[in-house]
Amino acid sequence: METATISSQPNAVNSANIPDSNSSVLSSDFETFLKMLTAQAQYQDPLEPIDSTQYASQLAQFSAVEQQVLSNDLLTALVGQMGTSDMARLAGWVGMNARSEAPVEFEGSPILLTPDPVAISDQAFLVVRNAAGNEVQRIEIPVSKEQLEWAGISESGTPVPSGKYSFEVESFAGGELILATPVETYSRIIEARTTTNGGIELILEGGAAILPDQVTGLRTAE
Repeated sequence: METATISSQPNAVNSANIPDSNSSVLSSDFETFLKMLTAQAQYQDPLEPIDSTQYASQLAQFSAVEQQVLSNDLLTALVGQMGTSDMARLAGWVGMNARSEAPVEFEGSPILLTPDPVAISDQAFLVVRNAAGNEVQRIEIPVSKEQLEWAGISESGTPVPSGKYSFEVESFAGGELILATPVETYSRIIEARTTTNGGIELILEGGAAILPDQVTGLRTAE
Protein backbone atom coordinates (compact mmCIF):
# COMPACT_ATOMS: atom_id res chain seq x y z
CA MET A 1 0.00 0.00 0.00
CA GLU A 2 1.37 3.42 -0.96
CA THR A 3 1.83 5.91 1.81
CA ALA A 4 1.70 9.66 1.72
CA THR A 5 4.23 11.63 3.71
CA ILE A 6 3.03 14.40 5.99
CA SER A 7 5.52 16.45 7.60
CA SER A 8 0.66 1.31 38.15
CA GLN A 9 3.12 -19.69 68.86
CA PRO A 10 0.42 -19.30 70.65
CA ASN A 11 0.86 -20.69 74.14
CA ALA A 12 -0.54 -24.12 75.02
CA VAL A 13 -4.14 -24.50 74.01
CA ASN A 14 -6.47 -25.80 76.72
CA SER A 15 -9.74 -25.15 74.94
CA ALA A 16 -11.15 -27.83 72.72
CA ASN A 17 -12.29 -25.23 70.19
CA ILE A 18 -9.99 -23.31 67.85
CA PRO A 19 -11.04 -19.66 67.44
CA ASP A 20 -12.61 -18.65 64.16
CA SER A 21 -10.20 -15.72 63.96
CA ASN A 22 -7.45 -18.16 63.04
CA SER A 23 -9.26 -19.49 59.98
CA SER A 24 -7.41 -17.23 57.57
CA VAL A 25 -4.08 -18.27 59.06
CA LEU A 26 -4.98 -21.95 58.84
CA SER A 27 -6.01 -21.71 55.23
CA SER A 28 -2.66 -20.18 54.31
CA ASP A 29 -0.45 -22.39 56.50
CA PHE A 30 -1.79 -25.78 57.58
CA GLU A 31 1.42 -26.49 59.51
CA THR A 32 0.32 -23.87 62.03
CA PHE A 33 -2.97 -25.73 62.42
CA LEU A 34 -1.10 -29.01 63.04
CA LYS A 35 1.08 -27.39 65.72
CA MET A 36 -2.03 -26.07 67.47
CA LEU A 37 -3.67 -29.51 67.47
CA THR A 38 -0.47 -31.09 68.78
CA ALA A 39 -0.22 -28.52 71.56
CA GLN A 40 -3.90 -29.01 72.37
CA ALA A 41 -3.37 -32.78 72.83
CA GLN A 42 -0.11 -32.33 74.73
CA TYR A 43 -1.47 -29.88 77.28
CA GLN A 44 -4.94 -31.30 77.74
CA ASP A 45 -6.23 -31.85 81.29
CA PRO A 46 -5.80 -35.58 82.10
CA LEU A 47 -8.95 -35.41 84.23
CA GLU A 48 -10.91 -33.94 81.33
CA PRO A 49 -9.38 -35.31 78.13
CA ILE A 50 -10.44 -34.06 74.71
CA ASP A 51 -13.57 -35.72 73.45
CA SER A 52 -12.56 -38.23 70.76
CA THR A 53 -15.37 -37.19 68.45
CA GLN A 54 -14.39 -33.55 68.74
CA TYR A 55 -10.73 -34.37 68.17
CA ALA A 56 -11.59 -36.47 65.10
CA SER A 57 -13.62 -33.55 63.77
CA GLN A 58 -10.63 -31.24 64.14
CA LEU A 59 -8.38 -33.75 62.37
CA ALA A 60 -10.88 -33.87 59.53
CA GLN A 61 -10.80 -30.07 59.40
CA PHE A 62 -7.01 -30.20 59.27
CA SER A 63 -7.18 -32.62 56.35
CA ALA A 64 -9.59 -30.33 54.51
CA VAL A 65 -7.33 -27.31 55.10
CA GLU A 66 -4.32 -29.27 53.88
CA GLN A 67 -6.12 -30.22 50.68
CA GLN A 68 -7.17 -26.62 50.13
CA VAL A 69 -3.61 -25.36 50.49
CA LEU A 70 -2.29 -28.07 48.17
CA SER A 71 -4.96 -27.14 45.62
CA ASN A 72 -3.96 -23.48 45.87
CA ASP A 73 -0.32 -24.41 45.34
CA LEU A 74 -1.29 -26.41 42.27
CA LEU A 75 -3.29 -23.51 40.83
CA THR A 76 -0.37 -21.16 41.50
CA ALA A 77 1.97 -23.51 39.66
CA LEU A 78 -0.43 -23.76 36.72
CA VAL A 79 -0.72 -19.98 36.50
CA GLY A 80 3.05 -19.73 36.58
CA GLN A 81 3.34 -22.24 33.74
CA MET A 82 0.80 -20.30 31.71
CA GLY A 83 2.77 -17.11 32.28
CA THR A 84 5.97 -18.83 31.16
CA SER A 85 4.21 -20.13 28.06
CA ASP A 86 2.94 -16.66 27.18
CA MET A 87 6.40 -15.20 27.73
CA ALA A 88 7.93 -17.79 25.39
CA ARG A 89 5.30 -17.03 22.76
CA LEU A 90 5.74 -13.27 23.01
CA ALA A 91 9.54 -13.49 22.99
CA GLY A 92 9.26 -13.90 19.23
CA TRP A 93 7.66 -10.47 19.03
CA VAL A 94 10.74 -8.71 20.37
CA GLY A 95 12.39 -6.75 17.58
CA MET A 96 9.21 -6.47 15.53
CA ASN A 97 7.19 -3.32 14.94
CA ALA A 98 3.88 -3.39 16.80
CA ARG A 99 0.83 -1.42 15.71
CA SER A 100 -1.00 0.22 18.63
CA GLU A 101 -2.38 3.49 19.99
CA ALA A 102 0.61 3.96 22.32
CA PRO A 103 2.73 7.12 22.08
CA VAL A 104 5.67 6.66 19.74
CA GLU A 105 9.25 7.89 20.03
CA PHE A 106 10.29 10.41 17.38
CA GLU A 107 14.02 10.73 16.70
CA GLY A 108 14.03 12.40 13.31
CA SER A 109 12.77 9.53 11.14
CA PRO A 110 9.23 9.62 9.68
CA ILE A 111 6.53 7.81 11.66
CA LEU A 112 4.00 5.63 9.85
CA LEU A 113 0.41 6.43 10.84
CA THR A 114 -2.85 4.57 10.19
CA PRO A 115 -5.63 7.18 10.48
CA ASP A 116 -9.29 6.14 10.36
CA PRO A 117 -11.53 9.20 9.83
CA VAL A 118 -15.29 8.82 10.13
CA ALA A 119 -16.60 7.77 6.74
CA ILE A 120 -19.37 10.43 6.61
CA SER A 121 -17.01 13.30 7.44
CA ASP A 122 -16.05 15.82 4.81
CA GLN A 123 -12.88 17.06 6.48
CA ALA A 124 -10.25 15.47 8.72
CA PHE A 125 -7.31 16.80 10.69
CA LEU A 126 -4.33 14.99 12.16
CA VAL A 127 -3.60 16.38 15.63
CA VAL A 128 -0.12 15.80 17.02
CA ARG A 129 0.56 16.05 20.77
CA ASN A 130 3.81 15.88 22.71
CA ALA A 131 4.49 13.85 25.89
CA ALA A 132 2.87 16.57 28.01
CA GLY A 133 -0.35 16.30 25.97
CA ASN A 134 0.09 19.70 24.34
CA GLU A 135 -0.91 20.14 20.72
CA VAL A 136 2.16 20.80 18.61
CA GLN A 137 0.74 20.41 15.12
CA ARG A 138 -2.55 20.20 13.23
CA ILE A 139 -2.57 19.04 9.63
CA GLU A 140 -5.49 18.50 7.27
CA ILE A 141 -5.44 14.98 5.81
CA PRO A 142 -7.56 13.08 3.27
CA VAL A 143 -10.80 11.50 4.49
CA SER A 144 -9.52 7.98 3.87
CA LYS A 145 -7.79 5.08 5.61
CA GLU A 146 -4.65 5.59 3.55
CA GLN A 147 -1.52 5.22 5.64
CA LEU A 148 0.47 8.38 6.14
CA GLU A 149 3.98 9.24 7.21
CA TRP A 150 4.47 12.06 9.70
CA ALA A 151 7.84 13.60 8.98
CA GLY A 152 8.00 15.64 12.19
CA ILE A 153 8.51 18.93 10.39
CA SER A 154 6.90 22.04 11.84
CA GLU A 155 5.15 24.77 9.85
CA SER A 156 8.38 26.77 9.92
CA GLY A 157 10.21 23.95 8.19
CA THR A 158 12.29 22.87 11.20
CA PRO A 159 12.16 19.42 12.82
CA VAL A 160 10.13 19.11 16.02
CA PRO A 161 12.13 18.11 19.15
CA SER A 162 12.84 14.43 19.70
CA GLY A 163 10.55 12.73 22.19
CA LYS A 164 7.26 10.88 22.53
CA TYR A 165 4.30 11.93 20.41
CA SER A 166 0.72 10.74 20.18
CA PHE A 167 -1.74 11.28 17.36
CA GLU A 168 -5.49 11.51 16.82
CA VAL A 169 -7.81 12.29 13.93
CA GLU A 170 -10.57 14.84 14.29
CA SER A 171 -13.40 14.20 11.83
CA PHE A 172 -15.66 17.09 10.79
CA ALA A 173 -18.90 17.32 8.81
CA GLY A 174 -20.33 20.67 7.82
CA GLY A 175 -17.77 22.39 10.01
CA GLU A 176 -18.86 20.45 13.13
CA LEU A 177 -16.58 18.03 14.97
CA ILE A 178 -18.08 14.52 14.74
CA LEU A 179 -15.46 12.43 16.50
CA ALA A 180 -11.84 12.45 17.65
CA THR A 181 -10.16 9.03 17.46
CA PRO A 182 -6.63 7.86 18.36
CA VAL A 183 -4.32 7.05 15.48
CA GLU A 184 -2.41 3.79 15.55
CA THR A 185 1.30 3.87 14.87
CA TYR A 186 4.11 1.34 14.54
CA SER A 187 6.82 1.13 17.19
CA ARG A 188 9.54 -1.46 17.73
CA ILE A 189 9.13 -3.92 20.63
CA ILE A 190 12.34 -4.02 22.66
CA GLU A 191 11.26 -6.22 25.60
CA ALA A 192 8.56 -8.61 26.85
CA ARG A 193 8.32 -8.93 30.65
CA THR A 194 6.03 -10.05 33.47
CA THR A 195 4.15 -7.57 35.63
CA THR A 196 3.72 -7.61 39.42
CA ASN A 197 0.29 -9.25 39.06
CA GLY A 198 1.63 -12.05 36.87
CA GLY A 199 0.60 -10.60 33.52
CA ILE A 200 2.74 -9.88 30.48
CA GLU A 201 3.53 -6.48 29.05
CA LEU A 202 5.47 -5.32 26.02
CA ILE A 203 7.96 -2.46 26.19
CA LEU A 204 8.20 -0.30 23.09
CA GLU A 205 11.12 1.73 21.90
CA GLY A 206 11.02 4.92 23.93
CA GLY A 207 9.73 3.19 27.09
CA ALA A 208 5.97 2.96 26.48
CA ALA A 209 4.41 -0.21 27.95
CA ILE A 210 1.40 -1.93 26.40
CA LEU A 211 -0.48 -5.19 26.88
CA PRO A 212 -0.33 -7.86 24.17
CA ASP A 213 -4.06 -7.47 23.45
CA GLN A 214 -3.45 -3.79 22.62
CA VAL A 215 -1.37 -4.81 19.61
CA THR A 216 -3.49 -4.82 16.45
CA GLY A 217 -0.72 -5.65 14.01
CA LEU A 218 2.89 -6.78 13.68
CA ARG A 219 5.41 -6.20 10.96
CA THR A 220 9.09 -6.96 10.50
CA ALA A 221 11.35 -4.13 11.56
CA GLU A 222 13.13 -2.54 8.66
